[in-house]
Amino acid sequence: MSTVSPASLLHWPRTLFARLALILVVGLALAQTFSFLLTMRERDDSMTHMMMGYVEREVASSVALLDHLPPDERAQWLPRLARRSYQFILGPGVTGAPPDAALSERFARSIDEGIGKRYPLTVNAVPGDRERFQVHLRLSDGSPLTIDMRPMVGTPLSSWLPLVLVLQLIVLGACCWLAVRLATGPLKRLANAADTLGPDLKAERLPESGPEEVARAAKAFNAMQDRVSTYMTQRMQILAAITHDLQTPITRMRLRVDVMDDEAAGAKLQQDLKEMESLVKEGVTYARTLHGTNEAPRRIDADALFESIVDDYLDAGQPVTLRGGIGGALMAPPQALKRVVGNLIDNAIKYSGAAEIEVATRKDGRAVIAVLDRGPGIPDESLEAVFEPFVRLEGSRNRQTGGTGLGLAIARQLTLAMDASLTLHHREGGGLEARLVLKKAA
Repeated sequence: MSTVSPASLLHWPRTLFARLALILVVGLALAQTFSFLLTMRERDDSMTHMMMGYVEREVASSVALLDHLPPDERAQWLPRLARRSYQFILGPGVTGAPPDAALSERFARSIDEGIGKRYPLTVNAVPGDRERFQVHLRLSDGSPLTIDMRPMVGTPLSSWLPLVLVLQLIVLGACCWLAVRLATGPLKRLANAADTLGPDLKAERLPESGPEEVARAAKAFNAMQDRVSTYMTQRMQILAAITHDLQTPITRMRLRVDVMDDEAAGAKLQQDLKEMESLVKEGVTYARTLHGTNEAPRRIDADALFESIVDDYLDAGQPVTLRGGIGGALMAPPQALKRVVGNLIDNAIKYSGAAEIEVATRKDGRAVIAVLDRGPGIPDESLEAVFEPFVRLEGSRNRQTGGTGLGLAIARQLTLAMDASLTLHHREGGGLEARLVLKKAA
């Protein structure tokens, strides 16, 4: 039963840059939102307290003024005494239940404290309006007076405030993006340098500058490149010395075998010496491919190269066919490419007696060279193992076929040096497909 992690449900970004940027931007946006809401809450509370004190004083003064005015002049003063949150009505108003809204209750208490001692009053909510209530009282001459209240929460926002907040969030987001990019940039350069570190150990050296942690990491990476290069050079020197020293005793042994009276035993010894010499040469070739190839890539006519390879095999009496074409140039080292294709053809002929080459161009612009055979094939679990040096599969690919177990290993190393890929696949109907994928020249 498969499980789905919370990160996959949230489509968590894959790169460290995107993750850090997302965390910082979302965190800042939430912090700014909470800060804005708290500020607005405190602003509204402060404005409400101030408005209640203002209403208390203004209403008390207005009621006192209306009480001292002659009854026939009071109606003229009502528009002057009206405010955004309340107005006066010369009449009994409307009746209803006591106000139950919190803001209305606070304003009603404030008005009661201001004028309730001199003018007994009653308060009720206006039906149908939650934040509206009326205060009923009688002036000194017994005339009814109603104060119609519509409490306001705080003050309205300025029209430019949302724009300023958005611009502020954009500036903070840009600063976060810049900070994260500066922090993750060295990691990206380190990853790119590690990816380009091929068998030739000629990756671009990292600049040992910047923050202390970045400089130390770059210095350590460059030192690692130097150590690995030194180890590889020493190994090549050792293998070259061993190969040179083995040539002399092998030659002496061949001369002695040639003068042996026992022809049957001599033939067997000659075969053994031939295998030893082949193994030594292939071993040195493999060691050199581990250190890359000194051949520089250049623009080549791939179709002409493959045709010449097939012609060479046909001249040697080997059944090799070629189908398809690239129709363009390849940027690759020609001798290394020829060695890879040749090794694949040799394997196909060795285990099936014939080889088919199919060449094509994929939609992504890469060139595909497939070497096909109808041999016994390779088990699924061994499709990658055969690229390891000295690996032979019993019953299909063994020493008696004449191989050293290094052909595919050499082909894979040369392929890596060319920044290409080499894989093995089963063919429908039996057999094996060796698929080489390279970049086309621009």
